[in-house]
Amino acid sequence: WPQTMDLRNVSTVTEFILVGFEQSYPSTRTLLFTLFLALYGLAMAMNGLIIFITWTDPRLSSPMYFFLGHLSFLDVCFITTTIPQMLIHLVVKNHTVSFASCLIQMYLVFGVGVAECILLAFMAYDRYVAICQPLSYAQIMSRQVCVRLVGTSWFFGMINGILLDYMTFRGPFCRDNHVENFFCEAPIVIALSCGDPLFSLKVIFADAIVVLLSPMVLIVTSYARILTSILGRASSSGRGKTFSTCASHLTVVVFFYTSAMFSYMNPRSTHGPDKDKPFSLLYTIITPMCNPIIYSFRNKEMKGAMLRALGRGSLAQAESV
Repeated sequence: WPQTMDLRNVSTVTEFILVGFEQSYPSTRTLLFTLFLALYGLAMAMNGLIIFITWTDPRLSSPMYFFLGHLSFLDVCFITTTIPQMLIHLVVKNHTVSFASCLIQMYLVFGVGVAECILLAFMAYDRYVAICQPLSYAQIMSRQVCVRLVGTSWFFGMINGILLDYMTFRGPFCRDNHVENFFCEAPIVIALSCGDPLFSLKVIFADAIVVLLSPMVLIVTSYARILTSILGRASSSGRGKTFSTCASHLTVVVFFYTSAMFSYMNPRSTHGPDKDKPFSLLYTIITPMCNPIIYSFRNKEMKGAMLRALGRGSLAQAESV
């Protein structure tokens, strides 16, 4: 009977408080709000433009741009899951989120994040086929294959989200309900569970090894073969162009994977608000904002398509006036 009472008492947490930047000075919060609002607006505008031009410009019909459009769509989903809520919490005093809201947010972060990990690996494979097997490229990377690869990344992302959500919320919550971050991040929420959080953390660590390191192996293998192929070519101009194309993708991969690995593959003892927040910010807002900058500014076709799209917009506006 006492044990039953204990179990009944431990299931009292119905909401969480996202500490975020609550302890910062009001002037600091105002500065952060302005900065993050500008970054969010910039990321949404740039990713939105990439989605629009990759889906409407017939010159950008190759698989690389098909994948890039979906990467930008994932980035829009990813930042919208976390950043608007953080912006609201920077200006209001009530930082509580319901249990259900926390669960849904974590599912979307996991699902979209894992889908992006897998998609980045498929993009590396696409570059490998384009550079190392150019004559077979159109046949290997047909439209049907590209659609299946994007579908696969979404499918595994959503399934993975269910598993990780279950592992995070399987136990009752009875401890402090303060989450020391600006969104519901799994390792921090698990630490608040009444049960033994070690098993859940181990499962999430093992899952992170699979969803982060497996795509990483495909990426490293693809680029190792690309590098071998480039070094075997005589033309230095050909080398430079290929290096430029691949450098943009590698920059995105390094940004995204290092921040995700720190958050989900680190021992629990190394987690703390001062250490978690910078890396959380890196993969939730900085990377989605950098993706379009890195891809567009290093790619002549993308720059041309953007200028054409913006030119069409200016022309239509002038005609309406």
